[in-house]
Amino acid sequence: MKQYLKIDEWKVIEDQFHPAYNEITESIFSLGNGRMGQRGSFEETYTGKTLQGNYVAGVYYPDKTRVGWWKNGYPEYFAKVLNAANWNGLSIQIGGVEIDLHTSEIHTFYRELNMKEGYILRNCEITLSNGKRLAIESIRLNSMADDESGVISYSITPLNFTEDIQVKAFIDGDIKNKDSNYDEKFWDEVKVGSNFVWSKTKKTGFEVITAQQIEIKANGQKVDAKATSTTREKYSELAYTLSAKQGEKLTLIKYAVNISSENHPTASFEKIASDYLARISTKGFDKMLQEQATAWATKWAINDIIISGDASAQQGIRFNIFQMNQTYTGEDDRLNIGPKGFTGEKYGGSTYWDTEAYCIPFYLGTAPAKVSKNLLIYRWKQLDRAIENAGKLGFNKGAALYPMVTMNGEECHNEWEITFEEIHRNGAIAYAIMDYVNYTDDRKHLVEYGWEVLVGIARFWAQRVNWSEDKQKYVMLGVTGPNEYENNVNNNWYTNYIATWCLKYTLEVYAEIQQNYPAEAAAKITSTAFAKEEVAQFQHIIENMYFPRDEKQGIYLQQDGFLDKVIAPVDTITAERPINQKWSWDRILRSCYIKQADVLQGIYFFEDDFSLEELERNYNFYEPITVHESSLSPCVHSILAAKLGKEDKSYEFYTRAARLDLDDYNNDTEDGCHITSMAGTWMSIIKGFGGMRLKDHTLHFNPFLPKQWNEFSFKINFRANQLNIAVKKSGVEITNLAGPELTVFVHGEARKLTKA
Repeated sequence: MKQYLKIDEWKVIEDQFHPAYNEITESIFSLGNGRMGQRGSFEETYTGKTLQGNYVAGVYYPDKTRVGWWKNGYPEYFAKVLNAANWNGLSIQIGGVEIDLHTSEIHTFYRELNMKEGYILRNCEITLSNGKRLAIESIRLNSMADDESGVISYSITPLNFTEDIQVKAFIDGDIKNKDSNYDEKFWDEVKVGSNFVWSKTKKTGFEVITAQQIEIKANGQKVDAKATSTTREKYSELAYTLSAKQGEKLTLIKYAVNISSENHPTASFEKIASDYLARISTKGFDKMLQEQATAWATKWAINDIIISGDASAQQGIRFNIFQMNQTYTGEDDRLNIGPKGFTGEKYGGSTYWDTEAYCIPFYLGTAPAKVSKNLLIYRWKQLDRAIENAGKLGFNKGAALYPMVTMNGEECHNEWEITFEEIHRNGAIAYAIMDYVNYTDDRKHLVEYGWEVLVGIARFWAQRVNWSEDKQKYVMLGVTGPNEYENNVNNNWYTNYIATWCLKYTLEVYAEIQQNYPAEAAAKITSTAFAKEEVAQFQHIIENMYFPRDEKQGIYLQQDGFLDKVIAPVDTITAERPINQKWSWDRILRSCYIKQADVLQGIYFFEDDFSLEELERNYNFYEPITVHESSLSPCVHSILAAKLGKEDKSYEFYTRAARLDLDDYNNDTEDGCHITSMAGTWMSIIKGFGGMRLKDHTLHFNPFLPKQWNEFSFKINFRANQLNIAVKKSGVEITNLAGPELTVFVHGEARKLTKA
């Protein structure tokens, strides 16, 4: 755990340079606006430890899967999130020496991520190797108002010299991914101009034109500086020789756009880019900065969680909310939420089961309903691919297996034990449909979109189980549950349970849509060729599914044979953690240690199916042997601990979730932030400390106030209402900020909220 960043309620601050941690800081200081994003790297040359990363939403490369022994059904490629053209590059020389903090003497250094207004700022004072001393100030943002653009204001103040400065503002498209095989590059040049680089991805054929426009100011006044243009393959540069006077600030403003073929016709690329640049440069940097603050103020008005008395916790939750809003805006149903967002390249793909299990609750509570609906429509649009994926594995008759990792609906995860076995992801998609419909009451979604997805998923489960003559039950063999430290197990309890629930829910929806939307339902049932015989088949599986259980301890077993393992608590191996970095995979698989909530994930999803005593027995058994080496783990444990009244434990897990990246808990933040788990941090407060649940169309709250806090409050959207919930030492206050009269329950007591 690293705690070098300063605590501030609205900012993340590094007040002295930590070069050894620079890639971690770059991840944390990443910027995005839903369409494009970039890591928080320096604008000028830096020859130290760095990962320069720029990303354009929806753009990927299908890196061919290479294995020594091909297995039928194996994904043909691993989808790489592509490092795109570097638009923020500057090369600055003074007296023949380039500005480079790696080779300069650093006197002062300060950089901040301003989460309230959405930009990064840096101030430093350095001396170059030739003795030239100068101050640097930079501000950079990816515009929320104009989401295909970004802008940089970069200032230099000479402190002991008057001399010409050579500045090169460039766009570099000759880049590669960090994990490229043999330094392979994925972009081809289409065209290069005096201020743009137009590139096209190999294989997939995505095209992106990245363009820049430069403005120079001296002491705040525009300077008519002449530029020399230089181009070469995948590279465009505007070079200036600028007169710098001691004590006077010289500022370069760089406007940039990323125009993608996903959103614009390539025949008009150059004009679109030129017009876009003209529009934002006419606004000017100050106006763009002001619009950015306004856009973020609108988001924070509903998204913010306010904590009194614990600045570290406050910073943590705001950082998580900030990154969620940078990653996905819900404006485009072709996009989804990658596990690293715009902060890094690890994992590839844009969609995991994380979206349905963790992210949708966040957007349901903090955004218009269309945002969550678009995430569901994303899966509906890819149903044909899910059926195709299942077909590759031998399933038929419309059975659908959604991919573990995808960009376009095809499976593109390249680890066999995940690709073939971690099939519980299907259940999370069905669960998200139920979650969305119950929360928004958009029940027509079931017949418009939901039914087709649900019946495909149910058919997969019905074919994936088999009848065991020995057990006289249906069993599920050869799976990997949420705990990825167990592969190829039989009867993972969570997988069996969510499969059974999917079958039940599909039959419930079958009855509901026929009753409420008979004409539309008849058409959808016909188009999916759903037969009455399938109702009987599903019901028989529901009534006869096998669930491993230890009667002696009164717990559900993670899978068959789990108690054959040596059971020892995690605190007996403290010095050997994280085990995924210190142990062999063989040793991990044979151990009892659990990567993330597995049985407890199922109890969390379906808590009304279990008594408090059952929850407590299972929690007390599994939590002590869970190493939480998945970012998705602490939030589930925090919520369950809160329900059990284990307030200190709940708070401990919240802290770990909220500061996972800020403090680099898992020693991997340099690869990018854990974006999808950040929604779980929000849930830790709303569902954990706030105790919020939806039962029979009514909101229930069972909050507690962590002893470290004086009070906390949060807002949620719920159908036509917007509520503010404040939990104080004196009690709980709920205000109806918008919408009709509403009844909620607080600690089991009904409270009527008047019309706003």
